[in-house]
Amino acid sequence: MSRTPPVKQKLPPDIVALKGKQPIVCLTAYTAPIARLADQHCDLLLVGDSVGMVLHGLPTTLGVSIEMMILHGQAVMRTAKSALVVVDMPFGSYEESPQQAFRNAARILAETGAGAVKLEGGVHMRETIEFLTTRGVAVMAHVGLTPQAFNTLGGYRVQGRDEDAERVFNDAVATAEAGAFAVTLEKIPSELAKRITDAINVPTIGIGAGADCDGQVLVIDDIFGFFVDFRAKFVKRYAELGEDADRAIAQYAAEVRSRQFPGPEHSFGSTTKVSKK
Repeated sequence: MSRTPPVKQKLPPDIVALKGKQPIVCLTAYTAPIARLADQHCDLLLVGDSVGMVLHGLPTTLGVSIEMMILHGQAVMRTAKSALVVVDMPFGSYEESPQQAFRNAARILAETGAGAVKLEGGVHMRETIEFLTTRGVAVMAHVGLTPQAFNTLGGYRVQGRDEDAERVFNDAVATAEAGAFAVTLEKIPSELAKRITDAINVPTIGIGAGADCDGQVLVIDDIFGFFVDFRAKFVKRYAELGEDADRAIAQYAAEVRSRQFPGPEHSFGSTTKVSKK
């Protein structure tokens, strides 16, 4: 009897090999059910620190802890079989020193089984990225708009315009030269993203960075349309599940209050006779 060969989970070198050959598909995933759905379609699954805002109701990503990232990383790894899983390093877990970054990155990888970590920052993180990668930790870099630094950047604004372009370009080049296997480019002009993509030998993964990046990533709750009050310019909604969910909850509530639910088809009858005394 022939057996279907097991699916090989992608590793960072597999993602690097896709540069210039085919666009790289990446989505965020924070739970086992979503990872199971997205795994068959994606090259990369990012357990992003956006989980703090998306699932935990935090106002920013700054309150996300290592324990939170490990918990969600473990959930995703239980059902992801094909895509490379990358876990974000949260704010405060890597900026102090390369040694601090290694201790926390090693813990994340050991406790989740994920294939790589992601950290924010450019030129100033070069030493840290090199320290990690030479010690066996695969790193995805993140430059441009770095949400963990939104206070110093003046909010969630487009980065790399006009004279600021060289800063972002240098950040991307520095992280690639330090050993990052991919570089996330967030919310920068498309012309700059193309220039960076052409200049470095590892894939660029864009979010709000135009069509010339080697791949694209979005927050999965955004493409599902779960957020009805906010729609970022760079997000395309592929469903409106937020509106569908609202209608479903409203109908459920109405049927409970009117005693339409549960009906006979949702209820259990007695299968034993009660003897009379």
